Amino acid sequence: MLIQRSSLVALKLPYPRPVRWKDTVEDGCEFLLLRLHTDDGLEGVAEGPIKPTWTGTTRRALAAALEDMLLPALQGVDVMDVAAVRKRLSVFPENRLAKALVDNACWDLRAQAQGVPLWKLWGGSNVVPVSWTVTREQPSLMAREAADMVERYGFRVLKIKGGQGFETDARALDEIRAAVGERVRFYVDANMAYTQADTPAYVRLLADKGSTHAEDPCDLRPNRWFRESQAANPIPYVVDGRCLGIEDAELFLEQGVRAIGLKAARVGASIALDIARMAHAAGCIVNVGLHAESALGCFASLNVAAAFPRRAESLPGESTFFLSYADQFTHASPQIRDGVVELDESVGLAPMVDWAKVERYRM
Repeated sequence: MLIQRSSLVALKLPYPRPVRWKDTVEDGCEFLLLRLHTDDGLEGVAEGPIKPTWTGTTRRALAAALEDMLLPALQGVDVMDVAAVRKRLSVFPENRLAKALVDNACWDLRAQAQGVPLWKLWGGSNVVPVSWTVTREQPSLMAREAADMVERYGFRVLKIKGGQGFETDARALDEIRAAVGERVRFYVDANMAYTQADTPAYVRLLADKGSTHAEDPCDLRPNRWFRESQAANPIPYVVDGRCLGIEDAELFLEQGVRAIGLKAARVGASIALDIARMAHAAGCIVNVGLHAESALGCFASLNVAAAFPRRAESLPGESTFFLSYADQFTHASPQIRDGVVELDESVGLAPMVDWAKVERYRM
């Protein structure tokens, strides 16, 4: 199955309210959609959220990497051959998001060619536990949002965005706990907001407030400090920002990492699944992390999460951010009940896209 032609579409989905990340406040999110058309008449699609401070690329830079390097390199390659595609892409260093787009679109084509949903093609379960991510705001607003989402969707785990200072983070956790009660577990992602010197005290604070894990409290790197700090912590680290490939995962596993968050939209399904299986063999839990996906991207990430090995202590997937948007460009969105998504037998992501909606939000 050969790629006959390809195209890129840029669009922007609005938020109903501003969303505060560590490094920016946004009124919406830009996406680049990659469409691959094959000589068999199939169409594969993948989305890439455009966040320069997250992935180091802009819409124009991402399009150039795809059009000038990666897509020409796939000419004449059978996209059903996973190893052949990865070999062609591996010639080019960096450009992780561009490679992830190609990888994910190729998996969409493979699922359609074989007539099975991705979760089943990868040997996964269609029942995927999910969490809700409470982004940065005033503690009272964070608590109100947490209570509302738990009530509406039955989330049993919340991911809380920290990094607003020890005092504000502590107050947010207290107010969220009071709002949702003891039945809901939570963990905190500070997005590297603190220093190594601050981290021991911060992690103790999180543990005292009931957090089960501390995700990226500082810039975690796979070194002796990490091993010693993790061993002394009352709760595990979750490594996210510095685990961007198989080599990174190997180094962290050597240093005793106990939990890794993987963004399938950022690294691609192939690498995410390889890391997940390797980590599981080493006794490390993995979960699919948030990458500001739309409903389309969340469907893709949920299929990856469905194939991840799971343990009793595993964290749920974070592929629920589509609920943050004012609209979608798919015909349907994932259905969340009691904190779980049940994937159906639908085959392929491209048929889910409402191209009239894409045109409405095209940039």
